[in-house]
Amino acid sequence: MKLAEMTWPEVETYLEASPGILLPTGSTEQHGPIGLIGTDAICAQAVAEGVGETMNAIVAPTLALTPAPFNLAFPGTISVSPQTFTALVQDVLTSLAQQGFTRIYIVNGHGANIAPLRTAIEKVSQLLDAPLEVRLRSWWDYPQTDALRKRLYGDWEGMHGTPSEVAITQALVRSVTGAEDPPEKLSAEYIRDHAGDRHGEPAEHRRRFPDGRVGSHSALASPEQGAALLESAVREAAADYRVFLEET
Repeated sequence: MKLAEMTWPEVETYLEASPGILLPTGSTEQHGPIGLIGTDAICAQAVAEGVGETMNAIVAPTLALTPAPFNLAFPGTISVSPQTFTALVQDVLTSLAQQGFTRIYIVNGHGANIAPLRTAIEKVSQLLDAPLEVRLRSWWDYPQTDALRKRLYGDWEGMHGTPSEVAITQALVRSVTGAEDPPEKLSAEYIRDHAGDRHGEPAEHRRRFPDGRVGSHSALASPEQGAALLESAVREAAADYRVFLEET
């Protein structure tokens, strides 16, 4: 169930039976020469909506304008500051909690979201008088899904414009051809030092990775792989959401 497509009486009736809601978070940024700009939001929303269908749960509108400053040298990227995103998430969580959504499950699709999301969750938990439980999960972190993407792509999964996320958008939206040659291989040191999308200034980032891929051989993706990855992520997320609702 999509929150935006419900009436308030329908939501009120839902809350009599369940305090849970899913909140997808993504980004609006370049994803290499064959990756869609909305990739992170598309993936997170698809997983959340799959869980919503499985668990008869409400899915809130996707938060897609988020921090992506390192990609601003690529046309189409829209970035907001971590402070702006943190404040927005605080307001969203507070609004939902005040209405009775006391179990909020965030399905994330963008690495740079994680730190501000955690900050917002901590601040809201401290400020609210009412009980609130928030769980944050990135769709690629579910164990079986993570194992599948590693089995499919190995080191070529890379860090940005990954074949796993591109594959999901191919299954859901469309495929773009190109980028047949592999990108620069990343060192273990680079991966360690730049985890969480810490990629530096936009101009320097584009000089280092001119086509936008960061160690990710996105041409390895296929719609069939994307369907399998999405099915796996939805299955694991639904099981985790079920446990989340039942926890005391």
